[in-house]
Amino acid sequence: MESQKKAPFSSTNMAITTQNKPFFFNYLQSLSQTPRRLRKRMLATWTPDQELNQVRLRSGADMKRKLRWYDLVALGIGGMLGVGVFVTTGSVAHKTSGPSVFISYIIAGISALLSSLCYTEFSVQIPVAGGAFSYLRVTFGEFVGYFAGANILMEYVLSNAAVARSFTEYLCSAFGVSDPDTWRIEVHHGLLQGYNKLDFIAVAIVLLLTFCLCHSTKESSILNLVMTIFHVVFFGFIIIVGFCNGSVDNLVKPGGLAPNGVKGVLDGAAIVYFSYIGYDSVSTLAEEIQNPPVSLPVGIVGSVLIVSGLYCLMALALCMMVPYNQIAEKASYSMAFQRIGWKWAGNVVGAGASLGIVASLLVAMLGQARYLCVIGRARLVPSWLSRVHPSTGTPLNATLFLGLCTASIALFTELNIVIEMISIGTLLVFYLVANALIYRKYVITSQNPPIRTLSFLFLLTSAAVGFSMSWNLKQQWWGLLVFGGIMISTTALFQYMVPFHGQPAGGESWSVPFMPWPAAISIFLNVFLMSTLKMLSFQRFAVWSCLITVFYVLYGVHSTFDAEEMEIEIMAVNEVPNPSMIHPNKLDV
Repeated sequence: MESQKKAPFSSTNMAITTQNKPFFFNYLQSLSQTPRRLRKRMLATWTPDQELNQVRLRSGADMKRKLRWYDLVALGIGGMLGVGVFVTTGSVAHKTSGPSVFISYIIAGISALLSSLCYTEFSVQIPVAGGAFSYLRVTFGEFVGYFAGANILMEYVLSNAAVARSFTEYLCSAFGVSDPDTWRIEVHHGLLQGYNKLDFIAVAIVLLLTFCLCHSTKESSILNLVMTIFHVVFFGFIIIVGFCNGSVDNLVKPGGLAPNGVKGVLDGAAIVYFSYIGYDSVSTLAEEIQNPPVSLPVGIVGSVLIVSGLYCLMALALCMMVPYNQIAEKASYSMAFQRIGWKWAGNVVGAGASLGIVASLLVAMLGQARYLCVIGRARLVPSWLSRVHPSTGTPLNATLFLGLCTASIALFTELNIVIEMISIGTLLVFYLVANALIYRKYVITSQNPPIRTLSFLFLLTSAAVGFSMSWNLKQQWWGLLVFGGIMISTTALFQYMVPFHGQPAGGESWSVPFMPWPAAISIFLNVFLMSTLKMLSFQRFAVWSCLITVFYVLYGVHSTFDAEEMEIEIMAVNEVPNPSMIHPNKLDV
């Protein structure tokens, strides 16, 4: 008789709860219970053990553990390099930072490194494919995790669409075509400006990579490794040629190193932060890694450090070759080589940049599918998106769905429309992860009362907002000193007064050193960099936030509530002892 029992979470067992009432009637009944369900679900948290074992079973088959630490380093480098240098450097140098764009990369890199430390500790303790979504769900509850996950998906889809369109620009330069719009189809009637240049080459590369990723993660990783090695050698060529044939005078002429002042440098840092999207993709591969406690820290932190160095050198090389006010905003490196008389090198740069962009697209599309897969496991989106194909070990449905979304946006939308919205979504998620790490270490792990930690996080964010407002209002130097002093003194006081009981259970997990300082500085920098973005970015972000909140209220909360009740019923029918073990906890505030 025991052998005839079915697995508690199988789709077959799900069928026993099918009701005869019409769907519309059931849905209206669920809507009438929305306030009660919101109270129960919004702050519902899962333990890492539930996330690792119980929730993961909902995908059916497991993902295959084939990746090693060097795969992760290559994936992290490949995911970041093509995006940063070839998409943002030229436009930021020309319009915002001037020759000091390399300093903008340093500032953004420091913030990204601190955020990567927070990601690393979470990924080691909770090695699941959900990345920031899972980290925030087990710490701050279902809604915060969902909100961050939806923003991550927006960031990935928009950035991948933007990068795919840049692929067309550099492919044009590889064939000696100076105007990439000649390879696009312009629609003069029916579409708004900025959405009326159809890019079928971008669509083709997105769909090609989508089908590649559906086949196998390991083979995709090998392809990325080969492209990344070639890409780093190619970067070395650009850096050497730029330094040898450029002039230091171009760094200080015509308007000095920072023609737009310190504000231009920091505004540029907020925009080039887009360049560091990619390392968080590594954390989403946690279910496919051999020996995660060792491989994840090396892969995440190592790739951020290597890429930060390359970004600074590449930015310097570009600004030495061409005065900042003459840098082309599109295909800037190819145009720079043509300006110094190396037209053949401009074509080579176009070809190499195209390859780098393919590598970054490959990694980003790898990560976005795993985010959606885990959000599907949580039943916050339709559960068919969480299915893992039994033979390939890949989230097939999520990969195809997001590939089609990315291709649709890449067909229509210009880069400058999406790039700042990408930065605000990235900065917000990194800000939330840093908050979650402090709360987890000082409340959940150390068993301290939550009020002190929550008060500290509130004061820290308030100080960052005050500092940012003082900076943007200009001439308010006293405000910078006051709010900067509040940030430092509050963090020091919190470290002294709130005890932290060392490593989490097990004692061997990787841990961020010198806590809470790295996470506190990350929070401060992320808030400050967000404040430098344009108001239009916040308006678009507000519209997106409203849309995803409405979706959660109308669908997500009811789906997760019903799924939990269904699983309790199934376990009771199958006589599983202690069915209450599947209940999530509630955030302690």
